[in-house]
Amino acid sequence: MRVVVFGAGAIGCLFAARIARVHHEVLVVAREPEVVAIRVNGVIVEGRDPMTAFLPAVDALTDGMRSDALLLTVKAPDVRAAVREIGRRIRPLPPILALQNGLGVEREIAEGLKEAEAPLPPGLLSRGVNTVPATRLGPGRVRAAGEGEVLLGTPPTPEGRASVDLFRELLGAAGIAVRAVPDIDREVWRKALLNAAINPVTADHGIPNGQLARDPWRGQAEALLREAIGVARAAGQEFDPDEIESDLWRVVRATAANRSSMLQDVDRGHRTEIDAISGELLRLGADHGLELPATRRAYDRIRAREPVLPAA
Repeated sequence: MRVVVFGAGAIGCLFAARIARVHHEVLVVAREPEVVAIRVNGVIVEGRDPMTAFLPAVDALTDGMRSDALLLTVKAPDVRAAVREIGRRIRPLPPILALQNGLGVEREIAEGLKEAEAPLPPGLLSRGVNTVPATRLGPGRVRAAGEGEVLLGTPPTPEGRASVDLFRELLGAAGIAVRAVPDIDREVWRKALLNAAINPVTADHGIPNGQLARDPWRGQAEALLREAIGVARAAGQEFDPDEIESDLWRVVRATAANRSSMLQDVDRGHRTEIDAISGELLRLGADHGLELPATRRAYDRIRAREPVLPAA
């Protein structure tokens, strides 16, 4: 099977290496530093189940490329541009698995394909929720640690089920745990709630996840979680506050030594996923007349740390 992994961050590198190990033809699409490192040294996986996978890597797709499956592993801010390139270069479009954190990813994919004049046939887009822990150590280098899984939905249409089955088999054969859930949208929301509480606080204060259990950071995380739960309720996703708070502290304990992906982005001077997490909550909150002062403060503080983009 010919598999394109678009994005060479921690998860892109880890999944590309694991999939290539079971003899699939894998192409990594990434920025130039990652492409050079992968071409010279391969994808290096450290930590749990270490390995080195030598894979082809490119910084741009070429016209008429073909693929049997595509894993979209860029961060949320890069989704639209990545999908625009995919829509223009890969024909026909393959089944796509989107593994981003945050909300509104499907909208960004639809906009990117619209700009590419490449409408996505029904059932080809699958949304996944990833909890496999991985840390980027450098271009083409990743540390895998602990247990995790990819959640996939159970679509109602034959086309959607065929795409999900393809990714379930592809990831499962590569040793990546996969679990089917009846409502993937709810699981996307569940992770977004936790991300909204954990990521901005850790990124703002430069602390590993475990520090959130202490004040003043604990109070900040709990305030963000309460506001996010309110937005979810207004959007039709009802979560038990006690259950979600229990989930929050379970994740914090399980990932105590981890530096959140948002903190890693801030450390590297990269754009973060704050717009897809806190920004989407603010947008939806405004639609429903909700005041979100803690979320607004967290959003503004992280945006102030991001690089200024050049004018279009």
